[in-house]
Amino acid sequence: MNHFEYGPEGLACEGVALARIAAEVGTPVYVYSRATLERHFTVFRDALVAAGVVDPLVAYAVKANSNVAVLKVLGDLGAGADTVSEGEVRRALAAGIPPERIVFSGVGKARREIAFALKTGVAEINVESEPELNLIAEVAAELGVRAKVAFRVNPDVAAGGHAKIATGKSENKFGVSFAEAARLYANASNNANLEPVGVACHIGSQITDLTPMREAFSKMRGLVEQLLGEGLSVQRLDLGGGLGVPYFNHPEPPSPADFAAMVGEVTKGLPVKLAFEPGRVIAANAGVMVSEVIHVHARPEGRKFLVIDAAMNDLVRPAMYDAFHDIRPVVKRPESQKGGETVYDVVGPVCETGDTFTRDRVLPPLAAGDLVAFMSAGAYGSAMASEYNTRPLVPEVLVDGDRYAVIRKRPTYEEMLARDLVPDWV
Repeated sequence: MNHFEYGPEGLACEGVALARIAAEVGTPVYVYSRATLERHFTVFRDALVAAGVVDPLVAYAVKANSNVAVLKVLGDLGAGADTVSEGEVRRALAAGIPPERIVFSGVGKARREIAFALKTGVAEINVESEPELNLIAEVAAELGVRAKVAFRVNPDVAAGGHAKIATGKSENKFGVSFAEAARLYANASNNANLEPVGVACHIGSQITDLTPMREAFSKMRGLVEQLLGEGLSVQRLDLGGGLGVPYFNHPEPPSPADFAAMVGEVTKGLPVKLAFEPGRVIAANAGVMVSEVIHVHARPEGRKFLVIDAAMNDLVRPAMYDAFHDIRPVVKRPESQKGGETVYDVVGPVCETGDTFTRDRVLPPLAAGDLVAFMSAGAYGSAMASEYNTRPLVPEVLVDGDRYAVIRKRPTYEEMLARDLVPDWV
């Protein structure tokens, strides 16, 4: 469920018309629903509790949508944060999420980032390789602390909605192999500068079949039981994220309740705490990107290009992953009620052929000045945006009932240019 519905003024986010936001903030613009963010987090957490998971750590994947206001909405509900850089740790802290609910992941953590995480006192640093383990031990020794670490294990299970977001196969760069996990865990247990607290896995994103998750989680249960059997301390099993969301034209994915029931079955009786790292399933359908039609370019041979003011630098998922986003008119034209749909290629103004959101999309009649909303854009939209072609970053808006606030403003060209420094010898 999300809170984007048509009303008297067209498509609205909760009680605020998207046309009003577009008129007052400009386009393109990202719009998020607070009520949807809160509902999605609560449904996910409550499903786990109902399935018998005691006190789960639900560490929201910051990379999905890293706006501090979004993080604060979730943090105030008890969410933790799954982070993959010092910057994301800092964002979580700025949102008021306590260090003991922050997980620090990522395959290439720099020495300074490890030091920052240790000084901050994060819940755990997820170790992804033996060289990284050695580096963490070295930095911990320099700081005179004992680093809490968990081992991200690669279960060699294929999953994910696209090859570029599958992370659980042996050929992927993530995690240590099962063959070395027990040895590394034992070694860390004997290191005065390390405190192993658990193991973790994450096999991909936009997963719409629970079978690979069940397989991976069963393997992780076996590893925990092996470690416990060897007399090693295991406090937490982190099962990652990756549960798919309904991108409107896609098959309906498993519900959080279905996911939680599977988790409850696989982990029943295991004497450890569980952690999860959902991102997309919380944020995707909580946001849309609103764009204005610049013009319709009709070729003599019949192809129609719907040229809009948003571009691949604003929403890169279609160009990068061939991702689908439902596109809806913000205000429906009267003639659209009578049918007369048109086939469009929806494109942006960036000078790349890849700046194409979709081809041969059937849409209601549209013309210059009309507004369109890209649905399910709350995850991996603004977070992956850039200023390519010197285009300002898209502003972000958070709606709460009948009010809204800009939670990231659109930079001016002067602000953008001021970041460039010209040496006096040029």
